[in-house]
Amino acid sequence: MASVAAAAPIPTLQLVDTSSLPSFTKPVKRIHEGPDVKRFLTSLAYRDIGLFILQLNRALCPRLPSDPALPPSSTSPSSGAAATTPITTASSRKATVYPLKPGSPTSVPSIQVLQKLLSEIEALVEQAPPDPGPRRFGNVSFRAWYALAEDKLDGLLRAGLLGETLDLGGGAARDEVGSYLLGAFGSAQRLDYGTGHELSFVAFVGCLWKLGFFKDGSDMDGSIEREIVLNVFEPYLRVVRKLILTYNLEPAGSHGVWGLDDHSFIAYIFGSAQLTRPIHASSTDPMPLEGSVPGAPRPSDVTNRAVVNAQRQSNMYFSAIGFIYDVKTGPFWEHSPVLFDISGIRDGWGKINKGMIKMFNAEVLSKFPVVQHFPFGSLFSWDVDPHASTPLQSVHMANQPIAAGTSAHAPMPAPPPGVGGTAAPWAQATRMPPPSGPGIPYTTANPPGPRSGTLGTRPPPGSTTDLGSTTAQITVTKAPWARDT
Repeated sequence: MASVAAAAPIPTLQLVDTSSLPSFTKPVKRIHEGPDVKRFLTSLAYRDIGLFILQLNRALCPRLPSDPALPPSSTSPSSGAAATTPITTASSRKATVYPLKPGSPTSVPSIQVLQKLLSEIEALVEQAPPDPGPRRFGNVSFRAWYALAEDKLDGLLRAGLLGETLDLGGGAARDEVGSYLLGAFGSAQRLDYGTGHELSFVAFVGCLWKLGFFKDGSDMDGSIEREIVLNVFEPYLRVVRKLILTYNLEPAGSHGVWGLDDHSFIAYIFGSAQLTRPIHASSTDPMPLEGSVPGAPRPSDVTNRAVVNAQRQSNMYFSAIGFIYDVKTGPFWEHSPVLFDISGIRDGWGKINKGMIKMFNAEVLSKFPVVQHFPFGSLFSWDVDPHASTPLQSVHMANQPIAAGTSAHAPMPAPPPGVGGTAAPWAQATRMPPPSGPGIPYTTANPPGPRSGTLGTRPPPGSTTDLGSTTAQITVTKAPWARDT
């Protein structure tokens, strides 16, 4: 097995200084047109979102005992974290993996509070049954559900441990953090849900992290981060999936054949991390860029419904794939071409996880239709990161809506004197291949457009270019990052 050189500790999202609190404010919209996306990519909010995603991602990576002489049992599970109790794989160096365990209780109070919050939000569906009339685009009863959630929000955020945390600044923190929670369940106006709303939930949890809400969990070897992902993010996704099914929510800004998933993205990041090649416990090993944990399902198993059904209860990637099968019919390569393409990756789940991080950066954080609704406050700030590099001009930013009288190539704000144009800390931590210029490779995708893999131009079955062959299918559905070596 190839070894990976140890690296400096990966940065984590910093807590606010309670002795010098920020000026909490209700988040406001800052991204109004295409060039504003370039400005966002230099902001403290962008930096902090990336730091938090990578911090959570690494916590899910399987672990090997730090000392080869010690038995696998020496790798301690997180204290009181029953739902994320690790299991051990059979190999010469046994690895600890961290599966989902739906229904298993957790003893960490902060996690229990968020699980209860999500349960109460989900229960509001019973008070807003879907309208029985025929609806092509979303069910109008979602607006009734949303109104109930909005009305209940303040009470949810004032209860118990959550209320104690958000009382900072005389309760001003509650308005700021609550805006991200309310924005995490879709748009009542457009009757849709997408990765921008999912990003709002990432910010909600990130705000709580910054405010020290999760201090009651163990901070050893990422155990509290695993609790957050497996016992908060996955339950959140289950609530969202129920809303989608109940109210027939439309995909927000669907990408068609270029999209990874109609609605979500983070499940594929964290789910692939669960299956990567193990790193050493209590070490500064970077995330593996290739390889899989022994016993992991093959990436190509996403096309096997039996395997998907067996894996979806324990792995977030397969849980998301299972939901696709719940709502879509037809060949997998046809309705999910990019995911099908990814299933052909031969370098293991580590390669897929690396690609998911890059793709999240390009397809979510760098796209105007996704980030235009993300609001900025004091915790996820619009202020310029003094260490930010100038973003590369991607195809996404080159094709953005522009207000009259402005230029798509407006100059970026210069970094403070003496500060070099270095890549964002979380971009460096991924150990990505260096881009052709300074900074992070925001995207390598071609502009969306007609392709041989689109439904209207697929060759008929049985022809010489029949897409039933794996080679042909992968050729016509190349993911933006699949060609990277």
